[in-house]
Amino acid sequence: MTASETAPETAPETTATASGTASGTSAVRIDAHHHLWDLSRRPQTWLEPPQVAPIHRDFTVADYESAAAGAGVGRSVLVQVLPDAEETREFLALAAGSRTIAGVVGWADLTRPDLAAELAALAASPGGGLLRGIRHLVQGEADPRWLARDDVRAGLREVAAAGLVYDLLVVPHQLPAAIETVRALPELSFVLDHLAKPPVATGEIEPWAGLVRELAAEPNVTAKLSGLITEAVWDDWDAAALRPYVGVALDAFGPGRLMFGSDWPVCLLAGSLSRWSDTVSALLADAGLPAAEREAVFRGTATRVYGLKD
Repeated sequence: MTASETAPETAPETTATASGTASGTSAVRIDAHHHLWDLSRRPQTWLEPPQVAPIHRDFTVADYESAAAGAGVGRSVLVQVLPDAEETREFLALAAGSRTIAGVVGWADLTRPDLAAELAALAASPGGGLLRGIRHLVQGEADPRWLARDDVRAGLREVAAAGLVYDLLVVPHQLPAAIETVRALPELSFVLDHLAKPPVATGEIEPWAGLVRELAAEPNVTAKLSGLITEAVWDDWDAAALRPYVGVALDAFGPGRLMFGSDWPVCLLAGSLSRWSDTVSALLADAGLPAAEREAVFRGTATRVYGLKD
């Protein structure tokens, strides 16, 4: 996340048209990246700094479903927040009881020697059939080559053997190790979260763009158009500020390997789910994408990559 001098008030969700948004697709959208948390069950120490005070509260399934409906989103992928396997079990149970959550990207310790058994246990837990992927907070690792460690690579092979996707949460300086890892594991499907958090607030494009293009050259990687507005100046961004970064992603991955994600409720620091959805719609339309390609970004890619079912 990128802080401006003062964090804005949490933006209210707005109501979209029945088709999603004016420049969107006619089908119900899929949000491939959102979170939930209950502070009474699991404290979130990363929410303690004053600049993130607007989201330092509980966010429930009902809260998300209300926001999603206002943005024309009908299905979603719930993504882990903390490195906690118990959180993953709770998310799977929540997903099983939700009318919207169609899949979960959870957490497991990639370095544990019995990872295969842990993944099997997660799949066998209540709602375990909705486990679609695993993610680790690589962005927080001090070692920029954490993904290249032998024990981590061994764990990633177990993720592939379990038929799961791996979500890459990295920042630009960690992309070289991510590229090497993706090349070393062609059997694993990787999804790049938040486009590796480009420096939108400063307007810089390189070396981020070159590294993303190199990563996208590997066929086992897709990416999410998510998390970009919190890399901008929170209270002073528009579609124009994001266009260069979305343009690189479209050119590198193509719409068939991109998916929309809200990063709700983190996105509320800079704008509502509806505003971000509308912005992506406008950027795709401005890029000249026909309806079928916009449909891929808002629905098709996530359905295919995460194996989502109606």
